[in-house]
Amino acid sequence: MADANASDTPAPGELRRSPLHERHEQAGAKLADFGGWLMPIEYAGGGVVAEHTAVRERVGLFDVSHLGKALVRGPGAAAYVNATLTNDLGRIEPGQAQYTMCCDATGGVVDDLIAYLRSDHEVLLVPNAANTAEVVRRLAAEAPAGVEVTDEHTTYGVLAVQGTRSDEVLQALGLPTGHDYMSFVDTTWRGADLVVCRTGYTGERGYELLVPWDVTVELWDALGEAMQQHDGRIAGLGARDTLRTEMGYPLHGHELSLDITPVQARAGWAVGWKKPAFWGRDALVAEKETGAARQLWGLLAFERGIPRDGCTVRLDGGDEVGRTTSGTFSPTLKQGIALALLQRGVGEGDEVVVDVRGRGLRCRVVKPPFVQVQTRGE
Repeated sequence: MADANASDTPAPGELRRSPLHERHEQAGAKLADFGGWLMPIEYAGGGVVAEHTAVRERVGLFDVSHLGKALVRGPGAAAYVNATLTNDLGRIEPGQAQYTMCCDATGGVVDDLIAYLRSDHEVLLVPNAANTAEVVRRLAAEAPAGVEVTDEHTTYGVLAVQGTRSDEVLQALGLPTGHDYMSFVDTTWRGADLVVCRTGYTGERGYELLVPWDVTVELWDALGEAMQQHDGRIAGLGARDTLRTEMGYPLHGHELSLDITPVQARAGWAVGWKKPAFWGRDALVAEKETGAARQLWGLLAFERGIPRDGCTVRLDGGDEVGRTTSGTFSPTLKQGIALALLQRGVGEGDEVVVDVRGRGLRCRVVKPPFVQVQTRGE
């Protein structure tokens, strides 16, 4: 078992570690800094492409314990969250989850996160690792009397089982499956309380499991054993990134930031426009009415080459029209793909040139997702 407090107080300058750190080292993982956490990019014996393909075709298991966890609890907790974050919690019921954003007064995105509605008096939030403390700080600073906001970052590990065989893997452990997309079930496993969520970041059918920190290793091992029957793989955050890019899902710090609003990022569907109040409402409503000066698009390379983030995008005539925000090789399409913020007037079907280290890479502007998966839109 892992020490539940192992990552609570890292030494100055030291990266936090998942409860599965030793398992990652044993599996020959290539490790890197993700939001202040030392996490696996890929594992020995396959690499990103093999891990990506396993998720698309069978099943993969990710450690995403670096994701934040915060609890908002007390009389009127849900109403308070609804008056601060963008999406409308009134659209869902207890037992359901919702994608939402924490914005500042300018409409810029402090973080995007998942809200799990437990009751009118309790909401569990899962923000990104690097932004957890800031989200908690902002919510705590304006919380009304009786509402408490606590950082539960190292209370839970988070494991993601993603792919067409994910149900069978969970069923082998006696865990609940088959509930609706963006819903969650509280259950127990070997005496430990778990939350089984029908969520994910890959586009495939899958589940994310919130597990007590000191039970994470035991559950990881059991899931890994069950997955072997389906030729599944443990997968690192490199494959998670290629999978989400193929789906056109935004990543904070790339497609969303304090300088990139939900309107620009095509995430207006996660804004409760009819709500009377949420942080950044005035700025976002004004931008929606006037139209964003730039918008997120996909770029599909139709010649050999891989666009990366931060590349200049130009028209064939040489005029600069934007910059890429993410870029990668698509293992599914066997082509280079990118997401890019492009100025108004550039649209689907247009041809552009991406400057990749001084070389012009010709791409077509497309509307994501780049690939279609069977369970998308559940």
